[in-house]
Amino acid sequence: MSQNLISLSLTADDYAAIDQAIATLEARLGGLIDLSVDERRGIVRMGDKSEAFCRQTLSVMTQNRTLVPAGVSLDEALNDLSQLDLLRQRTIRLRQLTGRCEDSETALGSDVMSTSLEGYALLKVLGKGSALEGLRQEISVRFNRKSATGGAKTATAAP
Repeated sequence: MSQNLISLSLTADDYAAIDQAIATLEARLGGLIDLSVDERRGIVRMGDKSEAFCRQTLSVMTQNRTLVPAGVSLDEALNDLSQLDLLRQRTIRLRQLTGRCEDSETALGSDVMSTSLEGYALLKVLGKGSALEGLRQEISVRFNRKSATGGAKTATAAP
């Protein structure tokens, strides 16, 4: 019995609309940055516990603006916090969608692999002594691997 984890039937129009939506996202989110590995390592991070501290501190600074030196960019920090809140909501939705896309990719590949393995097993049984044997041998390359000792190729048992 064949596996069928997913049946996806998106049309060419669907994919065109998806590509347009992605292009729109890329254009609208053009201000996003890509930190280097060194930059990621070197920056101060705001974790869950730090976020409450930051929110309270900015609130106190806002209520006492006369005490804040001119060199401290409070308005920029308040804007950053607002943008963080707004972007985070979209990031959560995009992560969920990306996860579903990745799971669907996995399921589609698994369905294809499962049916292919069933077909290969049928070829092994039905193809002996027929013209199908040559085709089976051609596709059996998937089950050839190098041995751990000599580097020679050995056939592994196919399901």
